[in-house]
Amino acid sequence: MVQCIFASLHLQGSCRKSSCSSSRDESRQRVKFTDERVCKSHLLDCCPHDILSGTRMDLGECSKIHDLALRADYEIASKERDLFFELDAVDHLETFIADCDRRTELAKKRLAETQEEISAEVAAKAEKVHELNEEIGKLLAKAEQLGAEGNVDEAQKLLQEVEKVRTRKKDAEEEYRNSMPASSFQQQKLRVCEVCSAYLGLHDNDRRLADHFGGKLHLGFIQIREKLEQLKKTVLEKQEKRNQERLRRREEREKEEKMKKKTRSRSRERKRSRSRERDRERRRRRSRSASKERRRSRSRSRDRERRRRHRSRSRSRSRHSREHSHKSSRDRDRERDSKHSSSERRSDGLNGRTDSRRHDDREAGEI
Repeated sequence: MVQCIFASLHLQGSCRKSSCSSSRDESRQRVKFTDERVCKSHLLDCCPHDILSGTRMDLGECSKIHDLALRADYEIASKERDLFFELDAVDHLETFIADCDRRTELAKKRLAETQEEISAEVAAKAEKVHELNEEIGKLLAKAEQLGAEGNVDEAQKLLQEVEKVRTRKKDAEEEYRNSMPASSFQQQKLRVCEVCSAYLGLHDNDRRLADHFGGKLHLGFIQIREKLEQLKKTVLEKQEKRNQERLRRREEREKEEKMKKKTRSRSRERKRSRSRERDRERRRRRSRSASKERRRSRSRSRDRERRRRHRSRSRSRSRHSREHSHKSSRDRDRERDSKHSSSERRSDGLNGRTDSRRHDDREAGEI
């Protein structure tokens, strides 16, 4: 009975887990890579939660969505257009690195408070030993990586360089030992790693150095810092490209505006020339109409002058004809009168003669 109850509870729990996981998968399927809930650092493969997982500085699960399918969608979309997710990733990594640098400075202060205070000369010699230790650790880590990849010859070359650095380290340790008492030299002098904030000892052996500099924590911090620098460079390049594009577009707009202004000025000039042409045409028409009108007035004045002259001529002719006819009539009358008077004179002469004859005849009769 108890087993049945436990079995039912186990089934209910598994059902709840499956339902929660299925609902989470469904919600993730509905989310696009452009959503604010998606981690942009994960899309660019530089999220510290992924890089430092499994180390002593494991940050746990990221508060935003991580999904490889969304990363694939982003990689496809980023080939077609710039999404500028690098800005979000740069802000995220800068915040993380700034926090790590603060922890490094705090660790340095704690070391300065706990360890014995030494002179500047001794500190410089100890710093040289630490630098040689760091160089040995990096070379050993690189040699192990090349050996794992199968590049045995390159790994052997790096090991030879390690031997040379070891010789230099022995000389530096000898100088450091001679500069301070033996009791103080035996004490472990710690140093904070500038990359991952881990503590390094002055007397650490090669294995310890190789494990540190070749470890996931140190390499993870190197990857994060290198990725941050790369993203900054990419952001600057894209901003420069965007500025150049904006400048080019602004120049194109200015050219277009200039062309539009030119076309407008040309169109205005054409309109003005057309209006001037129309004005000239109107003036020509007016001058033509005025000249026609003047010609017409001239012709009318000529006609009036001709008519006046014709009338004056006709009047003079009629007057002359009347005068001529009057003269002719007077002449005829005169001729008629002269003829009549002559005839009268003749008749009078005849009558006078006849009368004289009669008188003579009477006188003669009387006598």
